[in-house]
Amino acid sequence: MSERKHEDEYFARQDAAKLAKLRAAEIAAQMDASVEQLKALHFHRCGHCGCGMNTKPFRGVEIEVCGDCGSVLLDKGELEKLAGQDESGMLSGILSVFGGK
Repeated sequence: MSERKHEDEYFARQDAAKLAKLRAAEIAAQMDASVEQLKALHFHRCGHCGCGMNTKPFRGVEIEVCGDCGSVLLDKGELEKLAGQDESGMLSGILSVFGGK
């Protein structure tokens, strides 16, 4: 093989690697933008009916209540604050099923 052909192959591999890296970065940026867009679409929306949630104080805890169907959304730790300590272990068992604790 001539030296010129080796050189051309080397630069072709370099260019291909650069293009692959650029494509990967572009895809990652598009995925990040999609995730942010989905978050914006679903932020403060009811998981049951999709309507807007209203923040209301309840026993010293700010909870989110659906303005349409009345579903309640509790943030992490709010159930424990409202229910108190679970001495039976039942609450911890339920939470572990749903990815808590």
